[in-house]
Amino acid sequence: MFKGGSTPSIKAWWADFETIQFFPAGVPYDDGACVKALGDASGSGQCVESPGKTPTDVRTYQWLDLPTSKLVQPRLPTTLVSPWNERPAQLHGIASRDVHAKIRLLIDGLVNIKDTTGEFLLTLADGRVIDTKGWNDWEWTHGIGLYGIWQYYTLVGTPSYLAIIEDWFAARFAAGGTTKNINTMTVFLTLAHVYKHTGNKTYLPRLDSWGEWAYHDLERTKYGGMQHVTYLSLHDQQLWDDTLMMTVLPLATIGQVLGRPHYIAEAKKQFLIHLRYLFDTETGLFFHGWTFAEGGHNFARARWARGNSWLTIAIPEFLDLLGLDDKDPIGGHLITALAAQCEVLKPLQTSSGLWRTLLDVEDEASYVEASATAGFAFGMLKAQRRRYIGRDYEEVAVKAVKAVLENINVDGELGNTSFGTAMGTALRHYKDIPITSMPYGQAMAMMALVEFLRVFI
Repeated sequence: MFKGGSTPSIKAWWADFETIQFFPAGVPYDDGACVKALGDASGSGQCVESPGKTPTDVRTYQWLDLPTSKLVQPRLPTTLVSPWNERPAQLHGIASRDVHAKIRLLIDGLVNIKDTTGEFLLTLADGRVIDTKGWNDWEWTHGIGLYGIWQYYTLVGTPSYLAIIEDWFAARFAAGGTTKNINTMTVFLTLAHVYKHTGNKTYLPRLDSWGEWAYHDLERTKYGGMQHVTYLSLHDQQLWDDTLMMTVLPLATIGQVLGRPHYIAEAKKQFLIHLRYLFDTETGLFFHGWTFAEGGHNFARARWARGNSWLTIAIPEFLDLLGLDDKDPIGGHLITALAAQCEVLKPLQTSSGLWRTLLDVEDEASYVEASATAGFAFGMLKAQRRRYIGRDYEEVAVKAVKAVLENINVDGELGNTSFGTAMGTALRHYKDIPITSMPYGQAMAMMALVEFLRVFI
C-alpha cells in the first residue's frame, strides 16, 4: 500500500472535509488546500499555509493511532487515501488544489448570489414573485445549482455540502412547495440521488408525486413529446432542448431509484422525440426548439449555445445512469448524436476557449458565454471518461476548463453567463439576453471542474 515497504505504526488525522489520509508522524504533507503540520504525539496537528502561498483554512485535526494491520478494513466514515499514491500535482498546467479552491469559491458564490435590483424577479399572474437569481426560491436555476453541489459532494464527501442541499429542500417544502412544471421538476434530479444516498423516507412522497405528474399529467405535444410548460406559459405544442435536462433526466433518475421501469421507458421515448425534431442534420448541432403549430418549424433556427450544452450534459448523464452503450439501439443513437455535436463544436470554439451564445454566428453581438462552455467541457470530459467518444476532444475540453477558471471572479461568480433565455423567433433575441451571474452558471462551472478533477483520482 505504501512506497518503501510497510510501516509498523502510523498516525492518521481526520479532516472535516474531503478525505482521511495516512502518513508517518512528523511529515508535512501538502494536499492542495494547505500544508498540514503533522506534529508530534501531542494529539493534534494544525493546518498552516504553504510558503509563498495565500493562507486558506486553519483547522485542528484529531490524531488516531492505527496499527498498520487495520488499514485494510478501516472503520472510518470516508475515503482512505495514501499520500504516497502517485497522483499528479497538476495536469495540463492546472493544479488540483486550485480547482478545489475555485469550486469552494463557486459554492459560496452560489448560495450568496443576490438580485440587488429586482431585475431578475419573475412575477406570476397569481401574485407570486419568484427570485430566479437568489438561492432561496424554486426554479430551474436552483435545480441546476443543487446538482452542481451534488456533483462536488459525490467527489469529496464533505457533509456540509450535503447539508446545503438538504437544507434547501427542507426550506422549500416547509414553504409549501410550488407549481409543477418542466422547470420546477429540475430539483428532483438531485433529490432522487440524495434519497438513494441517505434513504430518508420523507423524500419518497415528493419523488412519487412529481414522478407521477411528469409521467401521467404533464401536457404532451403531438406525437407525445413533453410540452415545455413553465411558470409563465403552457408553450402549447412546443419542444425545447432544455426539457431533456430539466424533466426527462429527473424522471429517469426517479424511475431508477424507485424501481419504476415505465418512467425509464418514457424518458427514452422523450430523448428520441426531442432528437428527431431538434437535431439539425445540416450542422450536427441542435436547434433551441420546435413547434408543431403553424405547420411545424424551429422558430429562429437558433443553434443556441446553452441549449446545445444541455444535450452535451444530458446525453452522457442518461447513458451512464441507465448503463447504455453503443450496442444498445437507443444508446447508440444518442452516442452518435453526441459525437456529431462534439465534432462541430471543436472548430467553433473561440481562441479564448469559450463558445459564442449563438454557436455559428460570428459577430460581436453573439457574445462569448461561459455557462454553455462549462456544459460542453463537462459533457466532453465525461463522455471521454465513459468511453462514449474518443480522446479527440480532450484538448478542446481542457481549453474550455481553463476558460471557465479564468471567468470565476474573486466573489465566486462565473462571469459571461447569460440570463435565462426563452424561445426566440429571431436571432437578435439571443444576442440581447443580458449577462449576469446565476445559480446555474455557478453549477455548470462546478460540474465541469469536478469532472476535470476526476483525472486526479
